[in-house]
Amino acid sequence: MEEKIKELTLLLLYLTSWKEDELPQEMRRSWKGYPFDILNELTDEDFIRRSIRAKSVYLTKDGIKEAEKLMKKYFGENRNN
Repeated sequence: MEEKIKELTLLLLYLTSWKEDELPQEMRRSWKGYPFDILNELTDEDFIRRSIRAKSVYLTKDGIKEAEKLMKKYFGENRNN
């Protein structure tokens, strides 16, 4: 069950993210209103990066790829972003 909670948290971070276009490279940010233990695990797996002071996280390239896989897993192949 804990693994599903972590997957769904990453998926929610992705689904509620926005693009930061003003930066040198495109980044997706999301508010970090989720349990810190799960955010810590996602950080350890390098799916997200965060700062203690910031109220948001950003998804790494690996995090975006994993979230897109989870979209297929939970919503099916034909789901559009």
